[in-house]
Amino acid sequence: MSSKRWIALGLAFALFFLSIAVSTFTSGAAGQWSGWFAMDDEEVWLEKTIEKGNGKGKIAVLNVNGVIQEGYDAPSLFETVTYNHRHFLSMLRHASEDPQVDGMIIRVNSPGGGVVESAEIHDLILEIQEDYRKPIYVSMASLAASGGYYIAAPADKIFANEATITGSLGVIMQTINVSELAEKYGVKTETIKSGPYKDIMSSMREMTDTERVILQSMIDDSYEKFVDVIANGRNMERDKVKTLADGRIYSGKQALELGLVDDLGNMDYVIDVLREDIGRGELDVIKYEVPFSFPGFLTMTTQNLVLRQQDPLGLKQLLRYSNSPSLMYLYNMD
Repeated sequence: MSSKRWIALGLAFALFFLSIAVSTFTSGAAGQWSGWFAMDDEEVWLEKTIEKGNGKGKIAVLNVNGVIQEGYDAPSLFETVTYNHRHFLSMLRHASEDPQVDGMIIRVNSPGGGVVESAEIHDLILEIQEDYRKPIYVSMASLAASGGYYIAAPADKIFANEATITGSLGVIMQTINVSELAEKYGVKTETIKSGPYKDIMSSMREMTDTERVILQSMIDDSYEKFVDVIANGRNMERDKVKTLADGRIYSGKQALELGLVDDLGNMDYVIDVLREDIGRGELDVIKYEVPFSFPGFLTMTTQNLVLRQQDPLGLKQLLRYSNSPSLMYLYNMD
């Protein structure tokens, strides 16, 4: 590593610790220092009060902000992945197990994401409802489509804004076919495979009809599961769900008329409704934050510096993800 990089790293550390110190001093958050040297896998969450109430109980607000998928690296030293799947599941479990938490609000601002990740959240919500009998409400922000709706479906109540974009109920799988472009520039791939379908969805050749049938069967299976989730969560006939689940998007107002959401209102309104439904007065409203982990930060910093030296433009990472198609409950805005 060059001397310039060491100097840059030193300055980065200095600025980071200065910002942490200022933030801690001004906020006076009790217990914040306990997370400073916590290892990443300890999953100790800091609790922050959003709205002070009567102290008789708490409502936990958990945010799903971004694509519901795990496995993406932070784009830079100081940028983080907007949504962390493992963290969200852990926070949801933590809230369910806290006897002081009387109810939860999941704030969804997401175009959806992976089929597996969406199902994990959905199933955990059902588990919490059965084991802990705590109400879980969903508040949709500007976007709660596809997988964003999938995770909302089992909620006790779903709220949207009139202008919320929701819907896009369905499954998609995509890849890029660059075979003609590669041929134009003389780029060829040599593939040695154990079976005829081992390189299915390869970006370097046309898909065969048989391969398309294979993939469509997977899409259909995931779609039927999505229909079941909506039918069960919204107490709606499957035939009606299928008329709605053709991939189109709906406004929050349209979703209310179609029975996909229960009411319209902003986050403050959802909090008021949940407080009233719980019936214990003005309960505190809290959220969870990830404590600073010095070992985790040091590891991330070192890894990012090494990776950027090896792949300064991020092309290897881009190719790795773009060449790994998967089943998605995702509203594709491209």
